[in-house]
Amino acid sequence: MNKKNCSLLTISILFACHANAAGFQVAEHSASGLGRAFSGEGAVADNASVLARNPAAMTLFENAQFSGALSIVDPEVNVYDKTNGEQSDDVAPLQLVPAAYYISPINEKWAWGIGMFTNYGVATDYPDDISAGDMAGDTALVSVGINPNIAYRVNEALSVGAGVNFVYAHAELTRHKGSLAPLFGSTDKSENLIGMTGTTFGYGWNVGALYELSEKTRFGLGYRSKVDLDFDDGEFSSYDSGIATAPKVDGRLQISLPSIIEVSAYHEFNEQWAMHAGWQQTEWSTFTELKATSPQCNDGTAGQCFYKPEHYENNNRYSLGATYQMNESWTLRAGLAFDEQAGEATLSIPDSDRFWYSAGLTYLMSDNMTIDAGFALVKSRSGSFKETNAADEVLEFEAEGTAYISAIQMNYTFK
Repeated sequence: MNKKNCSLLTISILFACHANAAGFQVAEHSASGLGRAFSGEGAVADNASVLARNPAAMTLFENAQFSGALSIVDPEVNVYDKTNGEQSDDVAPLQLVPAAYYISPINEKWAWGIGMFTNYGVATDYPDDISAGDMAGDTALVSVGINPNIAYRVNEALSVGAGVNFVYAHAELTRHKGSLAPLFGSTDKSENLIGMTGTTFGYGWNVGALYELSEKTRFGLGYRSKVDLDFDDGEFSSYDSGIATAPKVDGRLQISLPSIIEVSAYHEFNEQWAMHAGWQQTEWSTFTELKATSPQCNDGTAGQCFYKPEHYENNNRYSLGATYQMNESWTLRAGLAFDEQAGEATLSIPDSDRFWYSAGLTYLMSDNMTIDAGFALVKSRSGSFKETNAADEVLEFEAEGTAYISAIQMNYTFK
């Protein structure tokens, strides 16, 4: 029983049932990108946020530029427990996703930049008194990356870039007894069953290339390595679940944030119209298990707090968009995207295919400043799945989700 409890609880740290990208991936890096469904992000390079997708594109900037963005993610995710006849509405709270970037040319060949943004994160909040409380509850994972980069123009057509990614991550969760309460001599479903907190640092690297076929056509390639997170200072609260020798013990959880590869294309038809497209693949196949360990834990295996195998495959995201220069002051954009399901659906991760419908605009405030705004409707395919709780009872669930994403961004060019 303890083994299953812990595994289902801890997995929720890392995956969002409201995720608007596959698994627990975060796509919201800019308002301009949001408005085109993040199509062609590694090649458009209309502001400094391109650093998050392709550092090589920094060579396109003639002047230093700062970009700061704030995205508001408002998910509506509803999960129905068909076995117990319980409905959990809005289990994913509203979230704010900030980002900031700075790019500066060094000379005609070299440029450098630094960004602060996130690629992964989650927050979920189920009712405390649901029957499936041992598999769902309050969860939060916050990660922030600092990403310095440098780029070099090889010739008139080819540029390359590289960077280092430093990641801070903090995780919290609480789970409840739910229908298992009588097994612990209680009738209160909302009583805490287990909790966890942890903080860690990790690092990775990224590279990119940009090929300019002409002044109007260019292609981008970006790769971001996995980041290994080692929550070796985690605190596991077992309450009266019996998995540990004390109510609170030190534990260790190791997991890798998957690598990402992205191909981007951008083409200007004329002074008014341009199109952009992208393909992104996230290497979810490397995520095969979740295991936490502690000398003070025993879930049937000495030194193990929990273990759970995972079944994930690499997922693809396809995007297409267009930009229209209405006049000197206003630019309009729109985009569509399809994001494949990455893993088998569970209560903590009712993963599914997602469809993006996006629109946005840019307003020229002055010769130095522009303002971007973007909006996206993200629809997830509804579906059903089964889970087995700690008492070996099979429960059936249905999940449906929609996310409304809004973003605002300021870009300032230093001339």
